[in-house]
Formats: sequence, structure tokens, C-alpha cells
Amino acid sequence: SLFSLCGVYMFSPFLCGFPVGPTQSMFNPFFLFSRSVKFVDCGRRDHVRLRSSDPEDFRIEGDGLLYAARSLRASSARRTTVVIHAQDVETRERWHTQVQLTSPSRTADTPTAAQTVREIVFLGQRSNSGGALKRRRRDWVIPSINVPENSRGPFPSELVRIRSDHDKTRSLRYSVTGPGADQAPTGIFVINAISGELSVMKPLDREQIPSFHLRAHAVDLNGNQVENPIDISINVIDMNDNRPEFVHQIWNGTVPEGSKPGTLVMTVTAIDRDDPRTANGMLRYKILAQTPESPTSNMFTINNQTGGIITVAAGLDREKVPQYTLIIQATDMEGNAMYGLSNTATAIIRVTDVNDNPPEFTTDTFYGEVPENRVSIIVANLSVTDKDQPNTPAWNAVYKIIGGDPTGRFAVPTDPASNKGLVTVIKPIDYEISRSYVLTVVAENDAPLATTMHLPRQSTATVSIKVIDVNESPYFEPNPKLMRLEEGMPAESMLTVFTAQDPDRFMQQTIRYSKLSDPAGWLRVDPANGQISTIAMLDRESPYVQNNLYNATFLASDSGIPPASGTGTLQILLMDINDNAPHVFPHEAEVCERPEPNAINITAVDRDIHPNAGPFAFELGSRPLDVRRNWTLTRLTGEYAQLSLKIGYLESGIYEVPIIITDSGNLPMSNTSYLRVKVCQCDHNGDCVDMERIVAAGLGTGAIIAILLCIIILLILVLLFVVWMKRRDKERQAKQLLIDPEDDVRDNILKYDEEGGGEEDQDYDLSQLQQPDTVEPDTIKPVGIRRLDERPIHPEPQYPVRSVAPHPGDIGDFINEGLKAADNDPTAPPYDSLLVFDYEGSGSTAGSLSSLNSSSSGGDQDYDYLNEWGPRFRKLADMYGGSDD
Repeated sequence: SLFSLCGVYMFSPFLCGFPVGPTQSMFNPFFLFSRSVKFVDCGRRDHVRLRSSDPEDFRIEGDGLLYAARSLRASSARRTTVVIHAQDVETRERWHTQVQLTSPSRTADTPTAAQTVREIVFLGQRSNSGGALKRRRRDWVIPSINVPENSRGPFPSELVRIRSDHDKTRSLRYSVTGPGADQAPTGIFVINAISGELSVMKPLDREQIPSFHLRAHAVDLNGNQVENPIDISINVIDMNDNRPEFVHQIWNGTVPEGSKPGTLVMTVTAIDRDDPRTANGMLRYKILAQTPESPTSNMFTINNQTGGIITVAAGLDREKVPQYTLIIQATDMEGNAMYGLSNTATAIIRVTDVNDNPPEFTTDTFYGEVPENRVSIIVANLSVTDKDQPNTPAWNAVYKIIGGDPTGRFAVPTDPASNKGLVTVIKPIDYEISRSYVLTVVAENDAPLATTMHLPRQSTATVSIKVIDVNESPYFEPNPKLMRLEEGMPAESMLTVFTAQDPDRFMQQTIRYSKLSDPAGWLRVDPANGQISTIAMLDRESPYVQNNLYNATFLASDSGIPPASGTGTLQILLMDINDNAPHVFPHEAEVCERPEPNAINITAVDRDIHPNAGPFAFELGSRPLDVRRNWTLTRLTGEYAQLSLKIGYLESGIYEVPIIITDSGNLPMSNTSYLRVKVCQCDHNGDCVDMERIVAAGLGTGAIIAILLCIIILLILVLLFVVWMKRRDKERQAKQLLIDPEDDVRDNILKYDEEGGGEEDQDYDLSQLQQPDTVEPDTIKPVGIRRLDERPIHPEPQYPVRSVAPHPGDIGDFINEGLKAADNDPTAPPYDSLLVFDYEGSGSTAGSLSSLNSSSSGGDQDYDYLNEWGPRFRKLADMYGGSDD
């Protein structure tokens, strides 16, 4: 058996310097490593040093907790005494007390359960320099009480007895209040009101409530308080009843391949609900298994206290082992496998790739060919192999040309899907300059190689490229070609020779020239030698000339197969000559009949440019003679002049005023322009009135006559259309009289109020549908076959005669007129009421219309009467009424 600590209840071995005598208690040996004795230092924690008289078996911490240092076996003596010494390092004062240990086995020498609860004696021994002993009396001294969790009882289990010094002289009653007593959770602690014994009624759980704080009361029989209430602290002592739990059941971590030993990979964490200040909550970690065990079975280790997983061996290679799986165990009781509780989790460690494998070309030399003058064309595909993880910076290849391309005509981008290098032409290649290229290409990765690695020879390759000669287009030099000419050059004048060069030096070809663009049609080119001449006079003022520049484009074509062509632009800068006379602007103006206010500002427009344009000279024409008598012209500047009335009044009207304008060319040119001046009556603001504006606008007699003629023509057209419509109606009426009744199959209705009664009334005379107003009533139908509900014929009541439709051929009008007559006839019987026509009865011989298309029904039906209905019904009679053949 094992010894257990006695005096597990917290007590004060020295209270503020007063020593207290020894104490003892009984506990189950299961709590050997979770029980301790605490010493209160009365605020001298930083200055008091504690030590045990038997440090090999028992140790005392600085916080006053006494622990068993190892497992102790029972000796012949059932009690063991441990002396605890305390010394104040400043005052050199010393104290000591005793802790008694008893064997848990119950013998005659062992106290019973009832004897385990004893009164706490608040007296102790204190030694000082003089060695004198002193006693001090205190009313209430209740130390902290420690109660183990999950105790099996029996319950109630007495904890401590509370006493007051006044119980010697009077009867007292004790009570406790607080959580666990009279507050939730209630019923955990009960005190004997007479004896003062405090008991626990049920097992406690430290993980739910680690401590209880009660208040004890002492009153006399009358309920009078005899002691001040004091606080009682009950601590629930932890026991190892919770397994460690990992925060995650599966942990994921990474480590770069090739990592050195000691590299931290990840940290796993487990939580134990037990008290972390005791061994019950102190966890230790270890690795139970590693999968795979390559290259060794101990590639990783774990810090048993922090849970940090680190590498302990070299040789991590992602290309060989990309992932490791570790089984991690966490054990409490500081890792004691015998008494501790354990739990496991899985750690998955993925070995990440580093660039420890350079790319290597699959062959030493690659070949390709490219036509000259082609760009953005792939010449060759360079393939490499790389053992690193695909689609990572350590695998992605980067190609560089390190030789054979001094002019930078090639580039090698990477295809992201295949990691191949695409040798691409980025600048035109000329076969006449170089017929082949030999490139040196090196392949690297996006990520730099590991520090210990170097590019091998296989990371460099040669690319041999052959250039193919193609027929190139001729080119003009210079292009565009600029030449200066004066305008007015006559036709058939030779201007220049505009020839092209053929870049194909190794092909014997001829070049032909043609005109591609000549907007004004002024030029001609010789097809053989490219000589350009004029076929019309050059004019700078032409709308095809922009900014004095005329552009013409010519085409040069060689005789290759297929032929190639090139264009060249000839720019002719035309210099101005004085070939355009000026004219007045604006061409029209308005003035008032009176001279004041009366002035027209005019200028001159010349298509030529300086110096063949302004300044201009302005002068009134000499004819007609009244021009200079009525008008005066004043020159304001070289560009502007002012025209005004010379006389006091001029009659309203339109006047053509001749003005002679002369430019400043080396050979001046003059022109007589006519300014159209509208003289009108003006208001007080000097503006023409509206009527005068209309007259001045030029709406003369001719315009008015033209408008009237248009109106007359429109009226004649309307009249002709009306006459044509009348004649068309008469022709339609006459045509109806000439129609053969036998050929006319229109369904004219004789009487609007007869809707028929089915097959019982089938003897129709279709002749009545023609000109129904001419048919006699007594000839319509024999009396013998008349319907019973039909109107009688004789005698006919007299009522107003119905009007005949204006056009008997129009059935619609006929029906409408008949309807009106019937509605206005007061003597007509109600024969025109609505008849039932949608029910044919069960005896119908025709049956359903759907049987018309069946050859198996209606075989005994007589269809001969259809011959009397007209030519169209005869065909039906032939189809259904004929014989079987």
C-alpha cells in the first residue's frame, strides 16, 4: 500500500507569525499525487523560504504547496511526520510545523471516519531569538477546506467543525449561506446547526465548479448574532478524470524538401480539462508511428511539452516521398504511462517542392525553318523535362537566347500548358542578308535553383533555323516622293521618274508600273520605266489639293510567281500663280430707303493666296449710269470696303450694283462683281418690315402664277378620278345584266328571313338568286313542297313596297335594304324571327359532313338534285351521285 498525505485541508501553520500545531487527516491513496498541504505566509511570500525535512520524499514549492516527490511504500510505522521549516530572509525569523502522514489501511491504530474530522486548534509554536513562547486567542479562524472531486462517499461526508468561543457560556446555532448551500446549486453543503459540523452531500466536479465560497453564521437561540459572519473557502481538489483532447483530430503541415535537421514543421496542441497546475493536467507528447518509414523511421521528433514537431534527420525528398503521416499521442500525469490518460491524433506532413531539379532539354539540337519577312510565327518547339512538381515556380521553365541572335529577331516564350519553349520570330528576317541562324538557348526555372545546385549541360540546347526565300514586293525609294511645281503646268509635261527597287537580288524579274490613285486625273505613268507626265493642267485651287499638296499613288508589280507589288506616293507641292480674279462677298445685302442708318460692309474673296490676293482695290462700275449717282463706295482697308446710298431717298426694290475689284498679283487681275442690294422700308430700328422682306425675297409674279397652275392641275386630277369612278360603277352594273344565269354561282339570297330547315327543304331554284326583284312570288316554289312555317304567298298583305338595292348585283346592299324594309313593315307577321337551324334531327339523310370524304357511307343518298344548283354543284353530283363505275 501507499502512504497518502494527511492534513489535505488548507490550514495556517503560522498565522502572521504565530505557529500552529500539527494536523492530520485520512484520504484514499488514489489521490497521492494530487493532494498537497498549503501554508499561508500572511503576505510575506517574497521573503519567506520553505523547506522540507525530508526533501527526497516530499517537496514544498514556493507557493506553499507540499507534494509527494515519489511513490512511497508503507512501512511498519503507520504514521510519518514531515517537518516544514520557514525562514524570513530579511528578519531571519524562523518557523516550523509538522505534517503527519498515515497509512490508509484501517486498523486499531487508525482513526475512524468519524475521528477524521477534528477541531482546528488555533494555537501553534513560534520560535524567536529569545525562545519564549506566547499564546494568542482568536475568535474565528477557519482555514480553506480542500475536498476531492468525484468522491465515492459515504455521504454526507463531514468536512470541518465550526466553533465559537461563546458556545461555552450559551447555546448557539450555526448556519452557512452562499452558492452550494442556500443558493444554486443548492443542497451540496449542509451544516449541523448544533455541533457546527459542515458536510458535503454529493460528489463534486472541479471542471464544473472549482471552488465554493460560503459564509458561516453563529446566533443564539433567540436569533441574535454572537459572532461576525466569516467566509469559508472550499476548494475542489482535482483528480485525473479527463483525457487529453486534441484541438484538431487531423493536423496538416508542410516542410520543404531538403530541410536541415531541427527545422520546425508544425505544432500540435491538446487540452486537458483537469487542473493544469497539477500532474493531472500536465501533458506530454510523443510520436507513436511514422508512415512511410523512408528513408528512416525517425525522420521527425516532437517536443514532449510544447507539441512542436521538428525534423531530426536529413533526406527529405519530395520526388521520393511527397507526404508523411504521424500518429501523435498526448498523455497527462506528465506522460506517466501507468497512471496517465492518453489520446491520439494524426499529423499529415506534406513535403513541399524546392527547385532541386533543373530543367533538361530532351535533345541537344532542334531544327526549324521560316519564310523571310514573316513575324509572329513559331519556328520550333523546345521540350524539356523537370522532376519538380508541375505547375510550380520550381517546374515552370524560362528560356533565354544566349547566342546566335545579335539583332534580336527571335524570342522564346513558354507555353504554360506544356512548359515548352516556342521559338518565335519577332522581327522580319531577310533572306538576302542571312540564309540561316543558329541559336543557343538555355532553360531555367522561375524559382532559383537550390544553393548547392548548378545548371547541368543538358540545360542548354542549339536551335538551327533555315530561312526560306520568298518573292518580296518591290519598294519605292524615297516613299513618299515630294516635288515642287507651279500650278498651271500644261498637259503632256514630263514631271519626274518614280521607280521601285526589287529586293529579290537572286531572282531575275522585271517591274511594271501603273497608276493606283490619281483623284484629279492629271497624271500618267510609263509602265516600263516609271516616267510620270501630265495629261491635264495642274490647278492649285482644285478641291483635290489639300494644303497646296496633291497626292498620287503608283503601283509597282514584279514578274514573280506569284507576283508581288508595292506602292509609292508622289506628293506634288503646287505653288500659286495669279490665275483667279477676286469677287465681292457677300453677294446680297439689305439697306433702307433712307441714307441713315445706311451702310453695307463688303470684302473680296480670291482663291489665290498671298501675294496674288489682297490687298484689294474697290471701285464702282460706270454702268448703268445711275450707279455712281445713287451709290458711293468707300475703301476701309485692303480687305474691306463700305457701300452706302449717295442720295437722300431710293425707291424700294432690288438693285444690281457693279463693283470692280483688283488683286495685288504681279500681273493684277480685275473682276466686276454684282452686289444684289435689296432696298426696303425700315422701322425705327432700321430693320426691314415683314411685307417688304417677302417682296425682297424674290417671290415675284412668275412664282405666284406657278403656284396657281399647280393648284388648278390638282383640282383637275381629282375631278377626273371622280368621273372614272362613276363610269366604273355603270360598267359593273351593265356587266351584271349580261351574265349567264347558268354560269353565275353567286349565292344571292332571295328572302332574308328564310334560313332553311335542313334536308326537308332542298328543292332550290337558284335562278331566283339572279335579280331577285324581277322574280314573281308565285313562281318561286310549288305549293306542295313548301315548309309549314313559311310565309303564305296568296293573298299577300299590302304594306309599303321594299326598295330595290341600287345595284342588284351587290348581295350585301340587297340584304341590307331587305332588312330595313322588314324592320319598317308594321303588317308583316313574325316569320322573320330567328329559326332553329343548328339541329337537323335524327332523320337526316346527309349525316355528318365528315362522311363526305368516306366511300363507305352515304351510298344510298340521291345527289341528282345537285345538278340543278349550277355548274359547280354538278361536279359534286358527278362525284357522289354517279354510278359505281
